[in-house]
Amino acid sequence: MDKKTLELIENALIEDGYENDITTNALIDPLKISAGNFIARATGVVSGIDVVEAIFKKVNKKIEFGVLRNNGSFVNRGDVIAYVRGPLRDILRAERVALNFLQHLCGVASLVSKYVQELKGTKCRVIDTCCTTPLLRTLEKDAFLHGGGINGRENLSNHVLIKDNHLSAFDSIKEAINKCKKSISKNVTIEVEVETKEEFIDALESSCDVIILDNMSNELMKELATLNNSQKVLVAKGNINVQKARSVALTGVDYIQVTTVNPAFKPLEIVLKFYKKIRF
Repeated sequence: MDKKTLELIENALIEDGYENDITTNALIDPLKISAGNFIARATGVVSGIDVVEAIFKKVNKKIEFGVLRNNGSFVNRGDVIAYVRGPLRDILRAERVALNFLQHLCGVASLVSKYVQELKGTKCRVIDTCCTTPLLRTLEKDAFLHGGGINGRENLSNHVLIKDNHLSAFDSIKEAINKCKKSISKNVTIEVEVETKEEFIDALESSCDVIILDNMSNELMKELATLNNSQKVLVAKGNINVQKARSVALTGVDYIQVTTVNPAFKPLEIVLKFYKKIRF
């Protein structure tokens, strides 16, 4: 696991006050050993199981953590995702942070998988963006992959993305792109967002690589896909929910863009249930 994720885990534990869990310290004998299962309470896709293991190992390296459903695995209600065994005090100190990460990342992967199912039989794929929860970008992008989607731009330094706020400083899209090309490497991808047919035609006649169709009707996107005739990569964006995804895909776009900073991404309900008795 990379250094940034380990630092994120440590900071999350510190935020939760794990070093002074007054409830656990007051109730649980330091020598008490226990074990329990992480159980899915809804159908979904697993993501973040490696993060959960790292959380427990950070609290106590002697905690045993067993993965039963790997990242990317589909689970039904009642399925056991993983088990944990060790000093009960230490397991309880890590429990809340572990569940927070696991539920959130499984929620992302689960919703992405629904998009993927809706797009089956089309050429269209679901792709993510840089609109992610602050400091969770790497983990959310991994969850996107676990759900069957693909990763788009990683950050501001990866490739050019010209949006309306950039275009406010120029008379045309072509002018903005021409200025960009004077200061970037030849292999840098140039994407441009458009909101109207006129802007689309301007972008189509430019040297950009990708045109993002922002908040357009299916009828307009279908018309523009025909005009495009596979010249540029087309991406649809703008509040496209799962129910609408297939109809958008059938307009002829190549990708549907989905952000993880979206109320539709709800945590997958997962619980940690301890055994009443442990058999050694």
